[in-house]
Amino acid sequence: MKITTLCYLEKNGAYLMLHRNKKEHDENAGLWLGVGGKLEEGESPEDCLLREVREETGFSLTSYRLRGVVTFVSTWTEHMFLYTADAWTGEQAECSEGDLVWVDCRRVPALELWEGDRIFLRLLGENAPFFTLKLEYDGSALRRAVLDGRELEL
Repeated sequence: MKITTLCYLEKNGAYLMLHRNKKEHDENAGLWLGVGGKLEEGESPEDCLLREVREETGFSLTSYRLRGVVTFVSTWTEHMFLYTADAWTGEQAECSEGDLVWVDCRRVPALELWEGDRIFLRLLGENAPFFTLKLEYDGSALRRAVLDGRELEL
């Protein structure tokens, strides 16, 4: 089982998106995501969030919020702590995993995304209260989604 964080930095109606196009053998190759990664030994989700954002963007977060917990089920299980951030310090750096691009929030759904990401991005855009979301995949195909214990129609 994996435990990860994912963060969408937001400014002026845009999210900082990571186009995963640099890392070899990347399960997210070609897709657009927020920034984040796996918890290391001894880290809390918040520790991981701050470290991963700093490593991938060069930014040190000063204002962020836990928005939900997403469980992915496929050939593995992953629990992801989903954050948004609206303030930070530092200068944007190059990312070794892909290109960082500010994308208007309204244009994000048109990007190449995991299908389940569209669900939680919609919830973020609606400023939904804290949520849990379970996403079951068969390969790259989303087979089932359960939001706060209720099955969603796909």
